[in-house]
Amino acid sequence: MIAILLGVLAAMLGGAGILAKHEAKDRPLESFDIPTTMSVAAAGVQTVSMEPFSELKYKNIVHQAYDYSCGSAALVTILKYHLGIDVSEQQSMEGMMAFGEKDKIIERRGFSLLDMKRYLASINVQSAGFRAEIADLLTLDQPGIVPIDYAGFKHFVVLRGVRGGLVFLADPAMGNITFPVEEFATLWDRNTLFIAYPPKDRTPALKLALSDNELGVTDMDRVRDRGLLRPIDDQLRMERLLNGFGGVSIRKQ
Repeated sequence: MIAILLGVLAAMLGGAGILAKHEAKDRPLESFDIPTTMSVAAAGVQTVSMEPFSELKYKNIVHQAYDYSCGSAALVTILKYHLGIDVSEQQSMEGMMAFGEKDKIIERRGFSLLDMKRYLASINVQSAGFRAEIADLLTLDQPGIVPIDYAGFKHFVVLRGVRGGLVFLADPAMGNITFPVEEFATLWDRNTLFIAYPPKDRTPALKLALSDNELGVTDMDRVRDRGLLRPIDDQLRMERLLNGFGGVSIRKQ
């Protein structure tokens, strides 16, 4: 910051011509005039815009609304920020309840990749699931949804890409995070990969593509606190989620 200010000051003083030799004799060393009309841009200093870390953390990610809505949030992240289809998490949950395995959704208290596939078909988006290897992820040219098994429970995240030995994830719970490939391989559940393909008549948004800044620098921010990814505490939270779908109750009689 000091260097920048000195650079601005030097540009101002030099541009105004107030450091001419004949003026240096007439003025005390510590006194000089600074023109007030010269801007930083005019002085040749590049301006820099900054974003709060909290915004960068969840940039182009749908933050899950409920403990067990990581699947719907991951799916909507793909729809909005890769395929360019404006869908809310609530709409995706309603769609999966309508076209997915409703009884199993209630029983397992969460959505499956099959529920996602059926919902996507209802909005004319093709999708497919694969068994993949790390080598396959290295050549992947679009994001996909992968399940991870962390701290004893399942969690869906969006795989954005693998570069430089790091796996870049858009996590609906934790934001943009990275894992070393070796560590991700231990978390990846059954090597499952789910991809939604852009409709032929729509240009993808491609906002999940890795930027040059991400490829050059990473803070290695990873999931560390198991408490941040916790299983649902009680039935009431899931009932709250499902109450928006016709008042479905999961209480056992």
